[in-house]
This record gives sequence, structure tokens and C-alpha cells, in this order.
Amino acid sequence: MAEQNYWAESIQVLEWLEPVRKRPWMYIGSTDERWLHHLAWEIVDNSIDEAIAGYCSVVVIKLGKDGSCQVEDNGRWIPTWIHPKTWKSALETTLTVLHAWGKFGWWWYKVSGWLHWVWSSVVNALSTRMEAFVHREWKIFYQAYEQWKPEKDVEVIWESEKTGTIIKFWPDPEIFKITTDFDYKTILNRLRQQAYLTKWIQIDIIDERVDKKYRFYFEWWIKSYVHFLNKNESTIWKTFYVEKEKNDIMVEVSLQYNKDYSNNIISFVNNIHTPEWWTHLTGFRTALTRTINKYARDKQILKEKDQNLTNDDVIEWLTCVISVKVLDPQFEWQTKAKLWTSEARWAVDWVFSEKFMEFLEENPKSAKGICEKVFLAAKARLAARAARDTVIRKWALEWMTLPWKLADCSSKDPKVSELYIVEGDSAWGSAKQGRDRETQAILPLRGKILNTEQARIDKIFANQEIKNLIIALGTSIWETFNVEKLRYHRIVIMTDADVDGAHIRTLLLTFFYRYLKEIIKWGYLYIAQPPLYKLTKWKKSWYVYTDEEKFLVQDREQIVWDNIQRYKGLWEMNPEQLWETTMDHDNRKMFKVTIEDAERADEVFKILMWWEVSPRRKFIQARAKSVKNLDI
Repeated sequence: MAEQNYWAESIQVLEWLEPVRKRPWMYIGSTDERWLHHLAWEIVDNSIDEAIAGYCSVVVIKLGKDGSCQVEDNGRWIPTWIHPKTWKSALETTLTVLHAWGKFGWWWYKVSGWLHWVWSSVVNALSTRMEAFVHREWKIFYQAYEQWKPEKDVEVIWESEKTGTIIKFWPDPEIFKITTDFDYKTILNRLRQQAYLTKWIQIDIIDERVDKKYRFYFEWWIKSYVHFLNKNESTIWKTFYVEKEKNDIMVEVSLQYNKDYSNNIISFVNNIHTPEWWTHLTGFRTALTRTINKYARDKQILKEKDQNLTNDDVIEWLTCVISVKVLDPQFEWQTKAKLWTSEARWAVDWVFSEKFMEFLEENPKSAKGICEKVFLAAKARLAARAARDTVIRKWALEWMTLPWKLADCSSKDPKVSELYIVEGDSAWGSAKQGRDRETQAILPLRGKILNTEQARIDKIFANQEIKNLIIALGTSIWETFNVEKLRYHRIVIMTDADVDGAHIRTLLLTFFYRYLKEIIKWGYLYIAQPPLYKLTKWKKSWYVYTDEEKFLVQDREQIVWDNIQRYKGLWEMNPEQLWETTMDHDNRKMFKVTIEDAERADEVFKILMWWEVSPRRKFIQARAKSVKNLDI
């Protein structure tokens, strides 16, 4: 029987909080919109940990009109009595002392996502205000913090018939200068994922700003998650599912093959998304390949003369969710992107291979459909390799010579070098003349590049614009890709601010996402933001980048403009204007392209760029009213 309580002595104290506000990026990565939401995740994850341990069944997240985020659960409470080392309450110690943590070292609390409550103090440090309500022993204990400092000691404010914790915080605009507004859809997607991964949990999301409510509860957990991921796909019969513990590691895997030539494998460790995978995924891929090869040979589908299927063959057409619960996981620091725990590989391999072979034997119709698909993938792989080899042989001499229209920079240091990908010769001419020749290179595109989401491999490699781009980057592609050979550590897509420009940008993003994803993962891909308007009055000019900014400038200056120029293309700017607004290191605005939610990104690329029209029409219709700056 697991012990139900833990005490103030279990909160271990390491250091104080001042460094967090001085260097927030050391603790949460950055201060942009993505990391604003990281504050919410840190508090939510504490409640999810309670649910994983079996002590919590309901979590409620509330986004307030006042900019606050509140997380409530019905789990166990944070201790409120005096801590023996700090001589303050354990609640105050937990929320004001960095690395004060509890629960994780206890044998019965096996699968915490990280150090339980350890980063709550970081959330407090980066908020203007935090309030904590602890329901325990028929009372509500309360403490509030301004700029992470407690207003007064913990006090009892009311009676209560429940147990649990409520944390409410207001992000500090001095830290999060871009925005302090939480995005409802971002919150919704993350919590949907947590509801799939956590058994018997009910998660409610309430957005008081727009009066929206949503509730998640799934009975089949990650099996339901696979069905959700395949909702737009034609699937191949039954869904596989297994859950079993091996060597104190709980392994849960669900998969289903579909009829779309792509794969979607998502992995988690203790409910933490691990986008770069690692040991647990290695164990899964090894077991999947070995099991299908063995089954195919046992049934004589694979003949003696046939080569074995590869890892790449068996994951095509596959949608899979892998979730492991590990005691004391060895993550790659706070990003939690990789799992180093080697035992997870063997646990996943053992649990999955045994049960998946049983699944194939018991479901011969599904097994036959899977074999047909993976053999088709193998055939396509061999054909693609032949096409690539042919093209690469043709390129052998061209690799030594940069594209003649590439206006290269003089610096050979990739850390300071930038490549601007521009649309057309006019923009190329302006950018070439206005650039910093030391660090900025310009590569023009002629028209719209190939849609690489649905093109054959031989067509992709034969496309001159794609070939020029790959040669300019220097990384090569596919098996020979090497990110260390990248010639520029800032690759900037700079297209016109019209529909055609947006389409070209989408085509480029599709190519990078499908064939050069490592460049995005390393943070080397950007989107330039040229101004939409040039506002003029009394021989003075203002450049603005959005319609909202135009009205803000007008209200601030209290003037009526002489002539408002709307830029539709980069070609409308002379070199000096293009430099001043879009390329000057001190004045320009850029968006870094990230893969925060690879699952959602993969779905959107399929919808927008695949040959099937119906999903794309629905996507556009659902968002038509929110489109701004649309040229008709």
C-alpha cells in the first residue's frame, strides 16, 4: 500500500531565486510565446504527476480575463507546516526557493515527469503575482506572492471538504515582452495529449476571455490517440495495443498502419514528449523490424533470396504512439528532448516484440495488409535510391560549383553568415545591392518551386531550383546530409507580402520540413517580415508591419497621412529601403521556424500540400474569416 502523505522534511533546498529573473533563458529556454506556455506546462505537469501516481482524477485549467492562468487538481496537497531547514512553511519554500522539491526520491512515486514542483518557483519568479490555495484537513491554506516574494505567512482562509492544490499566476510582461496572452488552441492541444496519456484523468479547459469550455476524457488512452492521429487517413484493419511492465519500466505502445505514404511516430517518457526520441524509440524500431521480418520469413512471404526489410521500410505507412514510464529518467537536461536511460530500450524491445508477433498471428488479414504495405515501401526505397544515385552522378561536377545566381557573402564563418532566399530577379537585384556583403548571401528563385509533398523523388532531384538551393546550403540531402557542412546558420525565406509570396513560402517550408528537417531542429530557418505599409507625413516616414500597427502609429502621432503606400512585393522597395526595413540587423523583424508540435505540423502539411482536395477545402473554410491582408 503506497504511503498517502509526505512531510515538510521531504522538501530539499538548494538555492534562492534571484538568478531566474536575471537570466530567464537559462531556466525556460527563451521568453517568447512558446516559453510563456512553458510556465503553464510546469504547473500542469505537477497535477499530471499526481494523476500518474493515482492520487488525482480531475485537473481544471482556467485562463482568466485578467491575463492569469489557474491550475486546479484534486490530488494531494503541498505541505504547509514549517520546513526544518528554511524555518518557513514548506509551501513557501516550494514556491520561492529554486530546486526545492519533493516526492521524486520516494520509491512509491516512481514515474514523475521531472522533479515534482521543482520548477514552480521558476514560474513564480517570472510572474508579477502568484496565489496558492492548498485544500487539506478540512481547511484552505492560502499564500500570495508579489514578484515572487510572499505578502505574508501562510494563513487559513476558509473551510474545505476536498483535497488538492490551486496555483494561479500572472506572467510578467517585463520578462515576456512579446506577449503574455496564453493561446487557447496551444493549451487545448497540449492538454488533449496529456489526457490521452494519463489513465482515468478528466481535464477541463475554461477560457473566460472568450467564454469557451472543453473537456477531455478518453477510455482507451493511447489507442484512442492513434485513432485521433489517423482520423483523416484510410487505415489497415485493426489497431495494435500493449501495456506491460518490464524491469520497473511500464511500456505502452499502440500502432496502426494506414494507406498514406508517410509515418507519424510520437514518443513520450513519463508523459513528457520526446521529439528527438532516443533509447525507447530505438528499442521499438529494432523490435518492429525484427518481428515483421521473422513473420514474413516464417510465412514464406519473404523468400530465401530476398533481402530483409529495413527500419525505414517498416515505419512507412505507420502511425504509432509510444509511452514509457521510467523510474528516475535520464533526460537531456530540461528540454527533455532525448532519453538516455538504456534500460528503456530493452524493455520496449521485449514487451513490444512478444505481443506484436501474437497480434500478427491472431490477425492474419491485418498482417497480410501490413506486409503488402512494407514491401511496397521497400520497393519504393530501392527505386528512390536508384533515382538518387543517377541524379547524384549527374551532379558530381556541379557540387563543386555554387549556383551562378548566388550572390555569396565574403565571410566563410557559418555562424555569422546568412542566406536570403528571395522571389524573382527584381527582389534579387534590390537585396543584392542593399545587403551587408560581408555576412549576407542572396539566392533567387524563379517562380514557384516544386510541391515536394506529392512529387516523385526523381522529379524532386531534377528540379533546378531545389538543386540550386541544396548546393548553396552545402549539406547535401538524404543519406549524405550533414548539418555540420551547412554554409549559413541563418537561412531566411524572404517573399512578397501577397498570396503568391505566401504560397512560395509554404512550398519552401514544405521542402525544408520533409527533406531538411534537421536545419529547422537546429534553429537555422527564419522567415523575414517585410513591412506592409510606408506611412508618410511632412516628409517623414514610418514603416509598419501589420494593420494593427498602422492604427497604433496613427493614434500615437495624431495625424492624417499624406499618402499610404501598401507594399505587395519586395520589388517595390529600392535597395536602401529593403536594407533599412528587412535586412538591417538592428531594425529587421524575423520569425524563427520551429517544430514545437511536430504532430500538428505534419497534419497541416498533409492537408495543405497533399493531392486530396476535401481536407484542404475544409481547412480553408474553417479559417477564411480570420485571414488578413488577402489580395483578391
